[in-house]
Amino acid sequence: MVPGQDTATPALVEGIREQAPAAANAAGAARAYLADKRDRYRIAAPERDLTPLRTTTFAGGRETVRLQQKHRGVPVLGGQYVVRMEKKDGERVVTGTSGKYFTKLRTGTTAQVDEALAVERAVDAVLTELEKKNFSVAGKGDGEEGAPSLKGTSRGLVVLPLGAGVLTRHVTVRGTDPAGGEPVLREVYIDARAGYPVLQYSGIKTFGDAGEAGGASSKPTVSKAAEAGKAAETGNKGPVSKATGAVTKAAGAATKAARTGNENAPARRVAEPAPKVPGSGVRLDGKTVELEVTHDEYRDTYVLRDSARMQNGSGNPLDTWDARGKWVGDVAGQWPSDILEFSSPTPAFGTEATESGAVDAHWAAGQVYDYFKKKHGRDSLDGHGMAIHSLVGVTDYGQPYVNAFWDGQKMVYGSGDAEYKPLSAGLDVVGHEMTHGVIEHSAGLVYAGQSGAMNEAIADYFGNAIENDVYGIPTDSPDSGLLGENLCRTKTPRECAFRDLNDGRNTAKSFLGVGFGTDNGGVHLNSTIFGGALWDAREDLGAELTDKIVYKAVTEYLTPLDGFTEGRAAVLAAAEALKVTANDQKALQRAFNAHGIVPGWELALGVDSDVLLDRVNTTASHIGSGGGWWVASKSNEEGSEPYSVWAGRTDGTGSLKLMSPNDGRYHVNPATDGKWVVWQAVGNGSAEILARPLAGGPVKKLWKSRNVGSTVDVDGDLVTFESRPRAGIRYVNYLRISDPTQVQSIGGGRYRRTYFPTVNDGKIVYQETRRVRATYENNTWLLDVATGEYKLIQKTPSRTSLGPTAINGKHVFWLIDEVQSNGNTTLRRADLDGSHIVDLSPETGPDALNFSDVTASETAVTGVARVPLPELTNEALSKLWQFTTDGSSPGGAVHRTRVSCNRGEQLSAAAASGNQVIWLDATTGISDVVTRTRPAGKCG
Repeated sequence: MVPGQDTATPALVEGIREQAPAAANAAGAARAYLADKRDRYRIAAPERDLTPLRTTTFAGGRETVRLQQKHRGVPVLGGQYVVRMEKKDGERVVTGTSGKYFTKLRTGTTAQVDEALAVERAVDAVLTELEKKNFSVAGKGDGEEGAPSLKGTSRGLVVLPLGAGVLTRHVTVRGTDPAGGEPVLREVYIDARAGYPVLQYSGIKTFGDAGEAGGASSKPTVSKAAEAGKAAETGNKGPVSKATGAVTKAAGAATKAARTGNENAPARRVAEPAPKVPGSGVRLDGKTVELEVTHDEYRDTYVLRDSARMQNGSGNPLDTWDARGKWVGDVAGQWPSDILEFSSPTPAFGTEATESGAVDAHWAAGQVYDYFKKKHGRDSLDGHGMAIHSLVGVTDYGQPYVNAFWDGQKMVYGSGDAEYKPLSAGLDVVGHEMTHGVIEHSAGLVYAGQSGAMNEAIADYFGNAIENDVYGIPTDSPDSGLLGENLCRTKTPRECAFRDLNDGRNTAKSFLGVGFGTDNGGVHLNSTIFGGALWDAREDLGAELTDKIVYKAVTEYLTPLDGFTEGRAAVLAAAEALKVTANDQKALQRAFNAHGIVPGWELALGVDSDVLLDRVNTTASHIGSGGGWWVASKSNEEGSEPYSVWAGRTDGTGSLKLMSPNDGRYHVNPATDGKWVVWQAVGNGSAEILARPLAGGPVKKLWKSRNVGSTVDVDGDLVTFESRPRAGIRYVNYLRISDPTQVQSIGGGRYRRTYFPTVNDGKIVYQETRRVRATYENNTWLLDVATGEYKLIQKTPSRTSLGPTAINGKHVFWLIDEVQSNGNTTLRRADLDGSHIVDLSPETGPDALNFSDVTASETAVTGVARVPLPELTNEALSKLWQFTTDGSSPGGAVHRTRVSCNRGEQLSAAAASGNQVIWLDATTGISDVVTRTRPAGKCG
């Protein structure tokens, strides 16, 4: 029996054979068994708090029952418990249990935040997160040209299993990134009492490194945003497929008849299946293959619809759809209404079907279905004969799209480009995406953090396993672990591959701690650590046995929030249940040990910085510094409490000070000048700007509104901050702490937005986007509050994007994106009068960086930036880069250096005096407030 973490219910129980009480079905027997064993499982009322989720029956009478935990009737995210049984002669014997049942939950289940506010805050949270990646979102309004709006849909109440629990409203946010047009599908959880976004992650499971389906893939294909924007304005969506362009009324009726009330996907065809038709096509590798096709009587044509594989069961099809006239944003998380199955006048599909990747997608989907059916007895992705849909040929706003994804309903394959074939040309890619569907309908591993990395690892494992089996590649071949290696037109397999399961990565040297805003918490970054262990096992134990072990672990042991350590335990337990030899068990253990997946591995991760505040357990909150003090928001050890603001000295001496009240609101985004601390308090129905002296005294209310932006700054008596009263409206405010009633606003309205303000010595620098006639102009301004004088620092063209600002006693600093689609930004500096504009870090050139934030002391300016590498590695994560404020060394050359060599993500930098910087560091997988007093220099 393996004890659970932060719960009295065991995480794993094996080696038992105990009679289950008689019941009408397997789920009833499982719950009755747990009720009989309350002393062991500590589940007080299984019949009330565990809802049957799924029962899977295996050969030999084995049954696996998955039960969803509910707390006072509300589902618990990741709260799932599994009971394994054997049924013979009408009686059931329990052979083991596993999963997560959270026994510490005490939270109430009455929401104080209504659905409308939760949806509004969720959409705002996604926009804020997108701004961190690409600040060109900042100047765009909701629904303008080139900036499609985001829409939120309430999914009901969910309890997050943090400590005593956090009651949330789950909101799905869909739409298009205003910056580049990529699709957005985010799962957002809003605290149901205060309305603060405590968790968000992407719901799109991509093959390449991308937070969303249209994000940067692991290969250097970049969407041309300028051309995309132009296409968006003209309504041109690129080449439209012949089949889509020739929709007839009969075909439209057929498409409609193929669906149920669920608008998001075709459903089972209720008519008698069409006769089996032998078809053929040529794959992109030049090989002719047999295809199962159907003659569609409505269109009088042959279509890529396999009605044979599941004709003796559900009757559902395996089909391939022509999406060449669609952008990726049209299809992510939704089913476009005007696409049709790929067609041909004869059963022999020709060049068009080959070049689009349709032949490969259809053939490969059949191979993957056959693998799971023949090897594991699984009927389709859900185990019950669900339809299998593939969409081919999607583009990124008419430009090449080199990626593929599973969105919970279907597989979507990109068009490819001059070097990369359509991604359906990789059998391992198809196997990867379809395995995501298998995982979703079994273990349900949440696609974020370690559970998301395991989701990717298992998808990689089976994708490669299927390809190696079909093509007869030996497991010990040097290239056996490569994924996507056959997708290139000219590159070698090793040059072409997206990932390698034989890369030797381990937790001690390779694990990268990142927030959920980057790669969903490292789902691709860290996947080959776990996937490599599984692949090593396949080499040692053989393909057939290892495949059975991994499949059994996924379908009978793993649950949604399991991490690497639980994944190891699940695989070992599955192997023991399959009665593998002692030598094979040792080989499995060696595989995990070699990749550093051992209990407590997280404790071995180190940093080169000094920790000021550990385990802050917050999301979407900045930190501040000034006057020898730093300020940050923090939750409790479990992350279950609303955030509070704490202050400490930058030299690490003295005791921490609690600045905010513990009143159930989320106190976030604090700033300080060493005398005052100012921050936001987000609660139900409103958000306030609060202030309190560091020396002590009462909290002072400065301002109140429905929503507040993420930027707050203070200098002496002067406070500046953003306001976002509704979608698409954004403006800068300033006031004096001594008289907060006299608040002044700059900008306002949909066509004059102001944002990213910072203040120093009575001067506020901010960005502005305003509409002038039929176009927009972007301006960087400086306001001297004492004189009321506005100084235009720089005016830039409409297609320029402006980012965060900083200011000290001599200079203004800001970020700017002038060259669309090159993946870089500029760190720019000017004198306070707007003269002597200098690029400290230009947007072009071999040393260009992609900045997302900036902060400045009197002698140094520090930017949060990524190195524009084609692959998302440690070197490409957000790091701190420091420059002298004059931009040059004594010799006159541009001088820059790394602040810290910590592995993992570095965010939310706040400059102290001199070269010292305080920031949020995610190297250990849990964000800490850390500092360095001098730069680390070059990092090897």
